[in-house]
Amino acid sequence: MAHPRILAFVLAGGKGERLFPLTEFRSKPAVPFGGRYRITDFVLSNMINSRIYSLYLLVQYKSQSLIEHVRQNWSLSPLVRDHFVTVVPPQMRMGPDWFQGTADAVFQNINLIYDYDPEIIVVFGSDHIYRMDIRQMIDFHLEKDAMVTVAARPVHKEQAAAFGVIVADRDRRITGFQEKPKRDAVPMPDDPDRVYASMGNYIFSRDVLIDSLLKAQERKQHDFGAHIIPGLLENGKVFAYDFAENLIPGARAYEEKGYWRDVGTLPAYFEAHMDLLGEEPKVELRNRRWPIHPPQYDGPAAKIIGGEIRNSEIAEGVVIKGARIVNSTIRKNVEIEEGASIEDCIIMDHTVLQKGCRLRRVIVDKFNVIGPGEEIGFDREKDRNYCGCHLDPSGVAVISKGERLMKRIKGFR
Repeated sequence: MAHPRILAFVLAGGKGERLFPLTEFRSKPAVPFGGRYRITDFVLSNMINSRIYSLYLLVQYKSQSLIEHVRQNWSLSPLVRDHFVTVVPPQMRMGPDWFQGTADAVFQNINLIYDYDPEIIVVFGSDHIYRMDIRQMIDFHLEKDAMVTVAARPVHKEQAAAFGVIVADRDRRITGFQEKPKRDAVPMPDDPDRVYASMGNYIFSRDVLIDSLLKAQERKQHDFGAHIIPGLLENGKVFAYDFAENLIPGARAYEEKGYWRDVGTLPAYFEAHMDLLGEEPKVELRNRRWPIHPPQYDGPAAKIIGGEIRNSEIAEGVVIKGARIVNSTIRKNVEIEEGASIEDCIIMDHTVLQKGCRLRRVIVDKFNVIGPGEEIGFDREKDRNYCGCHLDPSGVAVISKGERLMKRIKGFR
C-alpha cells in the first residue's frame, strides 16, 4: 500500500518519578536500558525500522542527557531533507508555560505540522520497551479511513486496573474508555477474558489533529487520552489497532508475542532486564531484520581475564578480573576486580567494583565505585546506611549516580 506523507512526534518529556533515583539527573526516556541502550532507543528504532524518517522528539524535564544522546547517536542522512531526528525543547510560543500534557506538547509545536505539511501524523510515547512495525498500524488506519487510530494491547482482565481500557466493537471501532477500572472492565468483543489496554500511541489524520488541538486549547484540555480521543468518539471513525497482530520480521518462536513493558517503576525496570537474559529470552534483541539501534561506541572490546560468568550480558569496554557474575547486565567500561560476586544485578557504565565486593539484586547507576569487601543486597538494615543507596519495597536496591567519579571522567553522561 502506498503511504502518504508522514510526520512523527515522539513524546519524551516524562519525569519518571517512580524510577527515582535513576531519574534524579535524567528524564525517564534517557534512562539506560539493557547492555547498550536507553529507553528512548526502542521507539526511535521502531520508527526508523518502519521507514518513518521525519521525527520530532519533544523533551522537557532534565533533558540534557537525552539531547546529548540523540545528538551523538541519531543523526540521519543530511543529504535527504526529510530524514531527521530533531530534539524540540519547550519553545513557549503560546506563552510562558511548559507542556501541560501530551496534547499540549504537540499543540505548542503545531507550527511544525504546518511547516512539514504531512497527511498522517504519528504520536508515540518514549517510555516503553517493545518492538512494533508502525507501518502495519498505518495500513490499518488507512484501510478503516480512520480519523484516529489508537494502539491497543490485549491484557487479562485482572490487569485492567493498571491501564486505560478501550471499549471497542467487533469492527474495532472505539465506543468508549474506562480509566483503570477496578471491576467490570469491558472485555474485548471476541475474548471475554481479556481487555484492550491503550498503549498511548496514536495515528491521526492531519486535519483531524489540528482541529482537535485548536478546540482542546480553547477548552483548556491538554491530554490525548483524557480529552482529545474521547471527544472524537461521536464521529464514529476512531479505531483500535490490535498490537497482538503486529508481526516483526525475524522474531523467534520462543519470544513472548506482543512483548511490551512499561518500565516506569523500579521492579518493572528490573524485571524487564531479566527478560533479556537466557537462551530463549522473552524478547530477543539479536534480530538483524529488526535491530534496536544502539549508541555509537569507539572504545575497546570487553576483556575477560578470568572468572565465572553465567547468563549475563557483558557490554564493550568491560574488564573482568576473576569475578563471579550471574544473571546480570554489565554495561560499558565497567571494571570488576578479583573476588567480586555479582548476582541478579544491573551495573551501569564507568563503574568500578573493587576486590571482594558482593552485590545481589542491585542496580548501580553510572560512575560509582563499590569499595573492597562491600556487601549490598544481603542485609536491608545495613543497606540503609550505605551512601546513595535507595531501597525499593520490591527488594531491589539502587545506588544513585556517582558524582565524584563522573567529574573525573569528563564528556560522559
